[in-house]
Amino acid sequence: MHIQIIAVGKLKEKYLTDGIKEYAKRLAPYAKVTIQEVADEKVPETLSPAQEEQAKEREGERILAHIRPDAHVIALAIDGQLWSSEELAQQIDRLATYGCSQIAFVIGGSLGLSPTVLKRVDQKLSFGRLTYPHQLMRLILIEQIYRAFKIIRGEPYHK
Repeated sequence: MHIQIIAVGKLKEKYLTDGIKEYAKRLAPYAKVTIQEVADEKVPETLSPAQEEQAKEREGERILAHIRPDAHVIALAIDGQLWSSEELAQQIDRLATYGCSQIAFVIGGSLGLSPTVLKRVDQKLSFGRLTYPHQLMRLILIEQIYRAFKIIRGEPYHK
């Protein structure tokens, strides 16, 4: 299985990159994991609604350029479904069982995801109603993906 994480913006914090590298290494026996960073739009502090939509569309174009046509796309979105760790594991296991070998998780930037990207997604996943920095979400997401594979395999880690 190939797990792809497509995220807007570049990670600068060493503690986040170190954590992500650690979970990517732990995931290696279970799945191939790739992370694509796409450039975020440099925008002024205050934007008109039209400027915000333009910025999201430009970021969206960059995101869509990395999504394979055969990928099952799961966007992280505040209005997405709330899954437990076990339910995420079930989703991944179900996709693998039915022949989907490509899963792409999409994390938008500070402005969110464009309507064009949202039209392409197969599912939306929410990590709750709290707002997290999109950079931190990469670490949280990859840890949950690792946890999901441990659950699927019945291996110790999940409590």
